[in-house]
Formats: sequence, C-alpha cells, structure tokens
Amino acid sequence: MFKIKNTIAAAAMVLSFSGVATAEVYKGETAGVGDPVHTMFVAFANQAGKADVTVQVNAGQTLTKSMLKGARGEIDFFSSVPSLVNLMAGQRVMYKNIEDAPALAGNLRAILGFKAGAYHPVTLASSGIENWDDLKGKTVFTGPPAGSASATSEALIKIITGYEAGSDYDAVRLSWGEGYAALADGKIDMMVRPAEIGSANIEQFGLSGEFRVLSIPEAARDSAEMLDLFGRPGRGMMVFDGDVYKGQLTQGEITSLGFFQFVGTHAGVSEDVVYAATKAFWENITEVQNTAFFLKEVTKETAFTSVNVPLHAGALRYYDEAGFDVPAELRGQ
Repeated sequence: MFKIKNTIAAAAMVLSFSGVATAEVYKGETAGVGDPVHTMFVAFANQAGKADVTVQVNAGQTLTKSMLKGARGEIDFFSSVPSLVNLMAGQRVMYKNIEDAPALAGNLRAILGFKAGAYHPVTLASSGIENWDDLKGKTVFTGPPAGSASATSEALIKIITGYEAGSDYDAVRLSWGEGYAALADGKIDMMVRPAEIGSANIEQFGLSGEFRVLSIPEAARDSAEMLDLFGRPGRGMMVFDGDVYKGQLTQGEITSLGFFQFVGTHAGVSEDVVYAATKAFWENITEVQNTAFFLKEVTKETAFTSVNVPLHAGALRYYDEAGFDVPAELRGQ
C-alpha cells in the first residue's frame, strides 16, 4: 500500500526450478515490505518458483490499483482485497470513473485466501489517550490517501465514538511508512494500522517506551453498525492477548477488527501455470507456515477464507485433485 515503488526480486523468485533462463517471467504486485499481505505474497511467489513459475514481485503498491491492473491483464498475480471486489463490480468509490469496472471485476480469479491480521489503534502512553473518547480534538493517522483502509478506520472510530473525521478529530492520511514515523516522532496522537498479530512494526513502540492498542468496547461490539462492519467482505471480529506486545498497556484480551485477503490472478493466466503454482504452494506449506507466525493459520481448512471471486481453473483443478472442500460458489461457471 506504499506509493513508493520498491521492486523486490529475490533469488528464489527470479531463478526457475529447472534453471532455464528463457522461462517466462510473470508480473506480480503486492503491498510494502513488513505488511502481512507482502509476507504472504512473497511466500506464494517463492513456492511458485519451485514449480518453474517465476513471479517478479513489485512491492509497495496500492492494492486498489493492483487489482484493476490484474483485472485488465496488465499483471498476472496480485494481493487482493475482498471488499474491493464489490466496489469494482459496482463501479463505486475509487472505481467510479472506470467505465468498464463492472466487466473487469468479472475477470478476477482467486488462488487462496488467508487471515492477514487486525486493525491496531496504536497510541503512545504520552499521548494522553487511554480510551476511545479521548480522541476528541486529537490527530489520528487513519491510512493512505488512495486505499480503503482510511475509510474503514474512520468508520470504526465513528461507530465507537460517534466522532466525525475532520470535525471531532483531525484525520491524517499518509503512506504507511510516514504514519509510523509520525507516531514515533509525536506528530500525531494515534495511528490505526492493519497488521498481523505480533507485528514487529507494532512491537517497535514497546522497545523504547510504552503504548496502547485500544480494544473495541464491549458496548459497541453488538451494535448493528459494528456487526455490519464485521460482516463486510474481508472483515470480521478478532480477539488477541494484549501481552503479545512488550510495553503494551491495555490489559487482557483486545477485541479488534480483523482483515482477510486473498492471492489473486486473472482468468487469462494459463490453467497449467496456476495449477503448478498452487500445487507447489500447498506441497511446501510447512515451509510457508515457518515464514511468519500468522502464516501458521494457513491450512487446508482455511484456504478459502473470505474469498469472494471464483477460483482460477488451475487452482480449482489442484484443489479437486488434493481433496479440498471447495465451496460451490467458488467454482464459477
């Protein structure tokens, strides 16, 4: 989700398994380094390389744009956001001026879904913010200008407090990297950051001081508005222990807005290519799970988490051969 482009071509992704230098290179796009979405996508690309499917990963991209490029066939593999599928299909929000957006949404295909992490409302102990009501008059980084995270963060704050961005508090939209730096430098009072549970980027604030991750209050969890937010594509309630982070002051369990994503492609990519990449990923799933703590939850049972577009024919072929329980709605036409 960074706007600053950072092309990562790890050796495992640029060398084919067979050693054939003329192998086709497939274009891939994902979020910035340190983001769980990036971690998952690189893990997928690394395993695909073992099946002679070479994916050149362009990191630091805005996923709203990557999905559009993928739907147009300009790139081959990309990190996908379930909530953006409906926006593209309905030609809404960031896709409202894209005349062929609904038709393009029909080109999107999925390979596998995963639980990416949770929205972390982070504030330093020195900010004076101990609960959500304390956000009145404060400056809050809610996400990048072009992504969907900002709107989600601001909706979350409004549901809990009733506060409106721009009138009750100052909502600041920056790149993810700028957001981290602004909080560390005391230029903002709170940062709302989607991150994996146990994120090193969040943990950094406890290495030299104390901080809080605000929990969604019990009184707000069962409201119609919050249940609607939890029920949107790629969203859900997530609970984790506050002591997973050193220096984190919120005691007990933290209830947060979870986010889920999927590795995507488009209908025009060869069935054999996607089959080979999917098979290599799952045959090396133990290596994938050892890449990061949150990837341990990527299993046969969670393979289709929040996937809301049809599976690519190549991925479906593998899943049927391997005996996965594929939901009927993901089989496409």
